[in-house]
Amino acid sequence: MKEAPWFSSSVIYGIDVRRFSDGNGDGIGDFIGLKERVSYLHYLGIDCVWLSPFFRSPFADNGYDVSDYYSIDPVLGTLDDFLDFLHAAGEQGIRVVVDLVANHTSSEHPWFQAARRDARCRFRDYYVWSESPPPVAPDNKTAFPGEESSVWTYDDLAQAYYFHKFRHFQPDLNIANPAVRDELLRVVDYWLTLGVDGFRVDAAPFVIGETGIEHADPRDPQGFLREMRKLVDGRRQDGLLLGEADLAPEKLRSYFGDGKLDLLFNFVLCAAFAASLAGQKADPIGQALSIMPEPPPHRGWANFLRNLDELNLDRLPEDIREETFAAFAPDEEMRIYGRGIRRRLAPMLDGNRARIELAFSLLLSSPGVPLILYGDEIGLGEDLSRPGREPVRVPMQWNAGSNAGFSTAQRAKLVQPPVTDGPFSFKRVNVEAQREDPGSLLNRVRAMILARRRHELFNRGRPVMLHTGDPALFALAYSDGTELFVVLHNLSDGKRRAELELPGAIDARLNDILGEGEVELSGQRLAIGLGPFGYVWLHSGKKD
Repeated sequence: MKEAPWFSSSVIYGIDVRRFSDGNGDGIGDFIGLKERVSYLHYLGIDCVWLSPFFRSPFADNGYDVSDYYSIDPVLGTLDDFLDFLHAAGEQGIRVVVDLVANHTSSEHPWFQAARRDARCRFRDYYVWSESPPPVAPDNKTAFPGEESSVWTYDDLAQAYYFHKFRHFQPDLNIANPAVRDELLRVVDYWLTLGVDGFRVDAAPFVIGETGIEHADPRDPQGFLREMRKLVDGRRQDGLLLGEADLAPEKLRSYFGDGKLDLLFNFVLCAAFAASLAGQKADPIGQALSIMPEPPPHRGWANFLRNLDELNLDRLPEDIREETFAAFAPDEEMRIYGRGIRRRLAPMLDGNRARIELAFSLLLSSPGVPLILYGDEIGLGEDLSRPGREPVRVPMQWNAGSNAGFSTAQRAKLVQPPVTDGPFSFKRVNVEAQREDPGSLLNRVRAMILARRRHELFNRGRPVMLHTGDPALFALAYSDGTELFVVLHNLSDGKRRAELELPGAIDARLNDILGEGEVELSGQRLAIGLGPFGYVWLHSGKKD
C-alpha cells in the first residue's frame, strides 16, 4: 500500500509576510522577521506554512497583482533572506508552500506592457483582447461586485479591451496559449528548484480557463493541471498542490487525483462552521460533510475557519445565510460583496473564549487537513476602518510593547497599525503573555494541534457522524477496527447531555486526551454532559 503523503497529517498555517514580523525596522513585515519567528511556529506545532504572494508587485491587491514571478519584492527582502527562512523552517521540520497566482498578472507586468504597445508582438496573445467586448453571460461577472462594473476594460494604448475576472489592474492570462502555459510551468520549476514544498494554486478554476471565455483545451479543460502535476512530481515527488476552487460540490470531484490537485480548500464546510456556530445547531456541518465528494486515496480537503478573503456565505440557504449575517455581521460595514463577512474569528465570536475554543475544536477534529490563519490562535482582532478585505490583515501581535512587537518603526510607517483599543488591543492580546499562561487560548489551541498530529487515527480512521438526538450536538467517530476516537461538540450556550451508541468493540473506558479524566462506558453506549460551548476528544487507547 502506498504510504500516505506528508500533508495528510499536517496542520497548515497561513501567513501574510508583510504583516507577520518586521525584521529590518521599516514598518513592513519581511523574511528577516519571519525567520526570527520560526521558533514560534515550531512551538505552536505547525509543520507547514502557506505564504501569501511575496513576488515583486505594486501590492494593489496584497501581492496578488504580480509584476515579476521570479523576484521577491524588495520591501520583503532579498532572495538570500528567503532562502535563509526556508533553511530555518526546514531545520524545524516545517514545510513551505507558496502562492501561485497563475490566472492573471499585474497590469505593470512587462508581458502586459509589451502586449499593449504592439499588437504584433508575441506577448499580445498572452492576454485576452477584443476590439469590442463580446456579450457577457449573466453568470460571468467580476469576482468583486461593487468594485468592478465589467470583466472588460478598454486600454487606450492598445486600442482594445482586455479581459479581467478580477480587478482592472489584473488582466487575465490567456491560458489557451501554449506559450503562457510554458511560462507558468517555468515559474513552478524555478521555485521548486529553490526548495519550496509546493504551491497553493490561486483561483484554480480560472487558471484552467473556466472564466466564460475559453479553456486551455476544450477537450481536456484540466490538462494544464496535469502538466503542472507532472512537473511537480518530476522535481519533488512529495510536492503539494493545494487548490482554491470555490465551486459547487458536484463540480469539485474532477479537480482531485488523476494527476491533478492533492488538496482543495473546503469552502462549503467553512461556511457551515460559521452557520452552525451562529445558529447553535449541528445540522449545517453535518450536511456539508455529507454533500462533499469523497476524495481519492491520499487526496483530501483543506479545512479552515477563516482565510484572508471574505468569509463567503453564498452557498448557504438564504434563511441560514441571513441568520449567520445577523449573528456575526449585523452591521453593513462588516459585510462585503453581498456574500461575505470581512471579520476575524475572535471578534466575530464576540471574544467568547469558550466559543473560540469550540470553533478550533471543530476545525482540528474534522476530516481533512486543518489550516489556521496567523493570529487566530491568540484571538487576533480586526480593523473595520480598513477598506475591502483588509480588516483581517492586521499585524501579528507579539507583545505589549511598541507596535505590538511587530516592528520598531514609527507608527506612521507601519504597513498597517495593530489593534490598539478595546478587548482585542495588543496590550491584552499578544503571543508573549499567552505563551507564559498555561491556560491561555494559544496554549489550548497548541494542545489541540499537537493532539491532532500525534493521533494518526484522525488520518487513517474512517470518520462516521454519530446520532446524538440533540440538534445542538455534533459528534464524529474515527475508527480503524482496533481503536476509536470520538469528538463531541455542544454548539449551544446551555448545558447538554449526550447519549451515543458507539461503533465497534472497544474497551470499557475512553480517555479525555485534552483533559485529565476518563469516561466509563455502558456497553457500547456513551453518556456524557457538556457545558455551554463545550467539547471533548475521547480516545480508546492508553493515556498519552
